[in-house]
Amino acid sequence: MPSFVPDLPVMLAFAVAAIVLAITPGPDMALFISRTVNYGRAHGIAAVLGALSGLVVHISLAAFGISLLLVAAPAAFFALKVAGALYLAFLAIQAIRASGGLTIAEKARRAPTVTQSYLTGVGINLTNPKVVLFFVTFLPQFVSRTDPAASGKLLFLGAEFLVLSLPIVVAIVLGAEWIAGILLKSELAQRLLNWSFAAVFAGFAVAILAVEGRR
Repeated sequence: MPSFVPDLPVMLAFAVAAIVLAITPGPDMALFISRTVNYGRAHGIAAVLGALSGLVVHISLAAFGISLLLVAAPAAFFALKVAGALYLAFLAIQAIRASGGLTIAEKARRAPTVTQSYLTGVGINLTNPKVVLFFVTFLPQFVSRTDPAASGKLLFLGAEFLVLSLPIVVAIVLGAEWIAGILLKSELAQRLLNWSFAAVFAGFAVAILAVEGRR
């Protein structure tokens, strides 16, 4: 197996995290549903592709930046992992406190072009500080500080995230009207989702801190 390919347990653990993150309500999901409901599926798909393009930039920067950090500052890398655990705990608290995860935008007077929907998708991830924080603090949890192939493995996991996320968000776009009706009109559905997300984020945070505490 090539050195840049993580072990199977790592890939499976990251796959679970990627799927949870892909279905977590946020500004990107709101954009996908909004463009689909208001302007059609082509706009929803365009927004999805734009958002994924933005993620490619974040993944590349995180992978190469973190790989340099592994070599130059082991203590900083340790602090980064702990910060990642704390950030996941913060997301868990935010999910519990949230009254609802989605807000659909009002339909604009003038419909955007498909290209504009794509660029909006790019922008919503490039300019979202939470996305930056997530990829900088979450990806390191799945690599070892002493692994010489850490950079390649980070890129591999980033690609895994994109591959797993794409069919999920496309399915969301295709079923946008139905999903919007459930998530936006049912307070119970939103609360159940938020508590589920909180449990997963908290679980990862505890696992990360427990591993670091034993080292």
